[in-house]
Amino acid sequence: MKKGIRVIGIDDSPFEKFGKEERVLIVGVVQREKLVEGILSAHIKKDGTDATEKIFKLIKNSRFSPQIKLLLLNGIMAAGFNVIDINKLSGKLKIPIIAITRKRPDKKKVIDALSKLKEVEGKIRTIEEVSESHKISYKNNKFFIQIAGTDFKTAEEMIKYYGIEPLRLAHLIGSGIIKGESSGRI
Repeated sequence: MKKGIRVIGIDDSPFEKFGKEERVLIVGVVQREKLVEGILSAHIKKDGTDATEKIFKLIKNSRFSPQIKLLLLNGIMAAGFNVIDINKLSGKLKIPIIAITRKRPDKKKVIDALSKLKEVEGKIRTIEEVSESHKISYKNNKFFIQIAGTDFKTAEEMIKYYGIEPLRLAHLIGSGIIKGESSGRI
């Protein structure tokens, strides 16, 4: 693995599932080695369809864009059912994407829940096209990853080498901003 590359971790902030808010804060942390070099943020629509494009613009319009070589996400959905098309995003950014979750994603359960919402056809297609999840271990924790722009072996090596710290920090920052205090874990 190449040393000194910049990795960005992006996570959505806590929100009330049935609350009146329509926009949800997403936070990105840019890190190189152990050094945080920047924080990025944007808003996406709760249960919307704009997450992929907003994340693309967030990264592409930042001064860090040319140096970012890996994107870590907390799963492929943000702000409820705003599905992130990691295949499309990886192609546009020309970097690998690793979506990390603690529990194995259940495509059937998600598709069943989505079928009750509006604008689901594209979301369902995106979920069906994403890679199957793979189980990995990192620092004595088990995670499941879905990947785009790389293969499983390389993704596993990237996680072991670069870690998940930018994603963890994005989660803590988003939680701290919205709730006034950080909580939870990715």
